Amino acid sequence: MNDSFLRLVNVVKRFGQREVIRNLSLEVAEGEVLALLGPSGCGKTTTLRIIAGLESPDEGEVWIAGRKVAAQGVNLYPPRTRRVGFVFQSLALWPHLTVAGNLDFVLASLSVARGEREARITEALRMARIESFASSYPDQLSGGEQQRAALARAIVARPGLLLLDEPMSSLDTELKDDLISEISRLQKQLGVTTIYITHDRAEAAALAHRVAILREGRVESIEEMASP
Repeated sequence: MNDSFLRLVNVVKRFGQREVIRNLSLEVAEGEVLALLGPSGCGKTTTLRIIAGLESPDEGEVWIAGRKVAAQGVNLYPPRTRRVGFVFQSLALWPHLTVAGNLDFVLASLSVARGEREARITEALRMARIESFASSYPDQLSGGEQQRAALARAIVARPGLLLLDEPMSSLDTELKDDLISEISRLQKQLGVTTIYITHDRAEAAALAHRVAILREGRVESIEEMASP
């Protein structure tokens, strides 16, 4: 093993006869921000889902923090044990729960004690700058506020790995620029290893240390960026 926090080794994923991920290998250092860039259908979201344990690889291995979490078609560790925070493209906030309730649900599912849950929720809401909306429901929030709520939910369990699947694709340019700055600030504050999916090269350059170009389920190239 080397010092990489995340390793994908010759990962293959098929849906029926279609091979979506093709012999993909990738390494991400601890604390690094890696952007995945590529056209729709190139396997970016499937790659994140495999890392999170929401899909299993048909071939290859996934290692997180020195543990082999998936190999040869089997998830060896379920999602809740991988210390992964995930911001979905759709955000997937639970509409029947308040912002604080969304965060509390995550912690309760991890069996965090009730007294500690309150402190962690307060901390995550403050870090995402959404504390004034703790008692609001998702449909009462603007697009940018929903993004912040989803970020707070992703970090409330103090993950070692943060996965963001085009979380700002529906936002206007001005709001997107503000949230890019917020995500960059948050990542530096937490020091969490991060993978960020985007179609926008400028967005990738603003956030990432490196950009991996995906095409047809493979890493075509990796580019070094200036420090974000």
